[in-house]
Amino acid sequence: MEIQERALKFGVRILKFADNLPRTAAGSVLTKQLIRSGTSIGANMEEADGAASKNDFINKVTIARKEARETRYWLELIYKAELIHNKANIEGLKLLLAESLEIMKILSAIINKARERT
Repeated sequence: MEIQERALKFGVRILKFADNLPRTAAGSVLTKQLIRSGTSIGANMEEADGAASKNDFINKVTIARKEARETRYWLELIYKAELIHNKANIEGLKLLLAESLEIMKILSAIINKARERT
């Protein structure tokens, strides 16, 4: 699966997961942050696909990786603050955490390979 497709599917999963967060002050802030960073990964990869230069490509993928790291942070915060109580949603959260790490690794590999070719 191409990274753009994987990032898109991840973004969709983030959107669906966000609907399960509590409608509290903390939940609302975390929902917005999670949606923003989680969907930005794919958007930046789409921009990277149309990059004007190799450096532009590396920059866009680096931004996507930063967004993946931020998304992982918000997911960790949600997990540690125990904002999700439903067992199925907790399992979904764990899967999102694992996927965010995989995406970060893939993006790092793309960046490293692109830098080698520069």
